[in-house]
Amino acid sequence: MAASTSPRSVVFVDGIRTPFGKAGPKGMYADTRADDLVVKAIRELLRRNPQLPPERIDEVAVAATTQTGDQGLTIGRTSAILAGLPETVPGFAIDRMCAGAMTAVTTTASGIGFGQYDVVVAGGVEHMGRHPMGEGADPNPRFLADKLVDPSALVMGNTAENLHDRFPTITKERTDAYAVASQNKYEAARKAGFIADTLVPVATRSAAGWGLATEDEPPRPGTTVEDLAQLKTPFRPAGRITAGNAAGLNDGATAAILAGEDTARELGLPVGMRMVGFAYQGVDPAVMGIGPVPATEKLLARTGLKIEDIGLFEINEAFAVQVLAFLEHFGIADDDPRVNQWGGAIACGHPLASSGVRLMTQLSHQFAQNPDVRYGLTTMCIGLGMGGTVIWENPNHADYEAGVA
Repeated sequence: MAASTSPRSVVFVDGIRTPFGKAGPKGMYADTRADDLVVKAIRELLRRNPQLPPERIDEVAVAATTQTGDQGLTIGRTSAILAGLPETVPGFAIDRMCAGAMTAVTTTASGIGFGQYDVVVAGGVEHMGRHPMGEGADPNPRFLADKLVDPSALVMGNTAENLHDRFPTITKERTDAYAVASQNKYEAARKAGFIADTLVPVATRSAAGWGLATEDEPPRPGTTVEDLAQLKTPFRPAGRITAGNAAGLNDGATAAILAGEDTARELGLPVGMRMVGFAYQGVDPAVMGIGPVPATEKLLARTGLKIEDIGLFEINEAFAVQVLAFLEHFGIADDDPRVNQWGGAIACGHPLASSGVRLMTQLSHQFAQNPDVRYGLTTMCIGLGMGGTVIWENPNHADYEAGVA
């Protein structure tokens, strides 16, 4: 008898994250290990979903951009052991810089779709206070000597300035206005209790004693355009990128449960959303922020959808200019209500490899709030010149048909 491996639907069951902290000696996670952050997220997923037998988890994929120290040693496996999962549950580490957690999701989702996994945990962690981006890296000198990339490609802030050059209509005034809107939308979502529903409290330790992290540390509610206009432009004299219209340096972790839709029904797991498809695309590293545009075009062509079919967008705000370049390309207004309804990384932070699952978790919650929306999109730019996009379907929509294929 021949073996059969027919494709099946992949669903996002649940997602969680730690509150995000400011990187550095004064940040709330300064004395907290990176692996302990992701372990906390995994444990909370299991607590929230007691109907999932831990031994049914087929894989734990955890991303980190700087895989050293307490972010090293095959962190997917070590975090699975530390979280108390059975020793039979394997794990691995993954790196695609900012899209690490996104790639952990899409890689394991591919295994589910192919029938080789039933349930997985995927997420990411970045402790930028302990491990600055690129710590210990030794880039091949040929990158610059052979002019394989522009020298600015290795500094993310410089690539954002380059993107401003490519899009002269995206002025600093527009990016500052977008950044203020991000802060305002985040604060409104926080006050409404939407953000708290996605967080797990984390015990912290410092010289001053024990504490409890229950909210994100980076947001600056009440920020005005006038405030942002006064900030320095560290990457270029009289430039446009500032600490106010870009994500900061942050610490935090995320984790999510994905499953075959049939397995979710078998175990009684909730279905937050169904994966429609995903795509990654490379671009000139000197303008890495444009990456979400071709990745999204590639995925729309692959799925047969149009940008008009997307009712909710979760776009990672590495830099405001990068989000606006995406919106401008697709003819979407800067203040379109479909975009980043709860604000974004400019407000809450961007602990690199963890952020993809934050986008997905928020979109899943927003789907529940917006049953009239059928399709949503999570997308992000990726260091060294890439973009990644995932399209999801809302199970609360009237046209959603549950199935295994």
